[in-house]
Amino acid sequence: MSIFEAAMLLCFGAAWPFSIYRSYRSGTNAGKSSVFLFVVFLGYIFGVIHKILHKPDAVLWLYVLNGLMVAADIVIFYRNRARAAG
Repeated sequence: MSIFEAAMLLCFGAAWPFSIYRSYRSGTNAGKSSVFLFVVFLGYIFGVIHKILHKPDAVLWLYVLNGLMVAADIVIFYRNRARAAG
């Protein structure tokens, strides 16, 4: 297990709860990009695939956790978009 990879994922993962909370509470997508969210989500999916195929270790769960948080942010993004449209 790479301590640096784990530290990177922990740092990135620390930001997602704040982003999710802000999006949920504000009810708007100001400053958000669905393309960015999907690119980041895809990156976490590739990280999970790499860990499963080449180097399975505990860091896999950090990729999964971060991916789930990004997925939650994507869901809230589309909820906010629907609210703004109607």
